Amino acid sequence: MIREILRMGDARLLNVAAPVTDLHAPELHTLVDDMFETMHAANGAGLAAPQIGVPLRIVIFGYSDPDMRNPRYPDADPVPQTILVNPLIDALSEEEVEGWEGCLSVPGLRGVVPRYAKIRYRGVDLQGRPIDRTVDGFHARVVQHECDHLDGILYPMRVRDFARFGYTDILFPEVEDSDD
Repeated sequence: MIREILRMGDARLLNVAAPVTDLHAPELHTLVDDMFETMHAANGAGLAAPQIGVPLRIVIFGYSDPDMRNPRYPDADPVPQTILVNPLIDALSEEEVEGWEGCLSVPGLRGVVPRYAKIRYRGVDLQGRPIDRTVDGFHARVVQHECDHLDGILYPMRVRDFARFGYTDILFPEVEDSDD
């Protein structure tokens, strides 16, 4: 089922999400199915449970077909489709990389956001199997962006130069699909 995506201004997006304590709860699997359906319907690269009003530490991201490109990020490298429960992120250096970001909860806007260049993330999948990956590039950016939602942080809070923040259709008039 496609769920409503909360938009910036909704106070629920500013809350810190609670850890998942029962991986066997049937509603958890329904939630993740709904998250994927919602993310795909909105052409998202990722989605955090708080974005659909569920205050749990679950994020999903990526796409399963390595030849398929996300229409909102056509130049981005493929990211493996992942369900990440109770994630932890470690920056592997202080090096940051700036890049344009959008968000399904902040439709129509884009901004340049600094993110750690290389990270290690850990957590579990829905079966409790450990996930432990070291990543960089777009993959690292997506994970950091989605995990920020779990701590009540929206990407505009990380923008340092508001001269590089604005409406997608103004910043990138050559791009037809300006939905975020």
